[in-house]
Amino acid sequence: MNKKAIHGKTIYKSNLATDIRVAHESGFSAIEIVASKLYSFLEHGNTTDDLCKILERNQVVPVCINDICHVETDDAKKLDEILKETDYLSSVAKAIKCPTIQLVPLLALEGRPWNEIVNITGRNVGKIGAIGKKYGVRFQMEPVAWSPIHSLSKCLEMIEVAGEDNVGMVVDFWHLWAGGETSPDEVAKLDKSEIYNIHFCDGKKQPRDTKWDETILRGYYPGDGDIPLNKWVEAVKATGYDSFWSCELVSAKHWEDDVFEVATTMSHAMDKFIFNM
Repeated sequence: MNKKAIHGKTIYKSNLATDIRVAHESGFSAIEIVASKLYSFLEHGNTTDDLCKILERNQVVPVCINDICHVETDDAKKLDEILKETDYLSSVAKAIKCPTIQLVPLLALEGRPWNEIVNITGRNVGKIGAIGKKYGVRFQMEPVAWSPIHSLSKCLEMIEVAGEDNVGMVVDFWHLWAGGETSPDEVAKLDKSEIYNIHFCDGKKQPRDTKWDETILRGYYPGDGDIPLNKWVEAVKATGYDSFWSCELVSAKHWEDDVFEVATTMSHAMDKFIFNM
């Protein structure tokens, strides 16, 4: 089995069953499942057993469900909804043998002191991690370039506050690079056990005090953006990381293209930049 996974947002406008077939036919052995597609699949008469059969038929394994957002909330009602969502998605992840769910901190605490941001978010993530343990599920934290938690060091500090050993990092090239406070050298110093996944992607950035449109800034095939991909790839390899790499193309433009063409292009890019093929 190769170590290539495709993130479902790369081909965002197809459904989950199609995503899985595209993955297989484009050279991927794994997929990161978009949560909205998963919900749609299950809400319209399908079961987790049905999903397992599709995955098995296409020889594709699920590596992550993306994602549970707003984990930084300080709203008790919102947190309760997130914890219920965590329990449900964790049960689904267990049923389809998906080891990981992604967590995303966004803007609810923007402008607050850092000690409040890290402690509120960390406590929430700790509660999420405890729920996942009941199902044997772990969680990958994604720093978000325009949010208060936008660097590797900030995210690791938050994970320490969370205090659960089933919470780790996804190294997303664009978010860490565009966040402006993380270098490849920092990534290279990570213990590989802290890395649950890699998001291999390219793009551009703009000043932090401007409004960002992720679907435009990330709309570049690998090698066409401004990220020094070779440095980031080598940094990951320096940790000894040997699990899956997921390609992620969050691009409104490419969502209008042929999904097989997009997936195949990304697969070939991974061969070139990561696997030296």
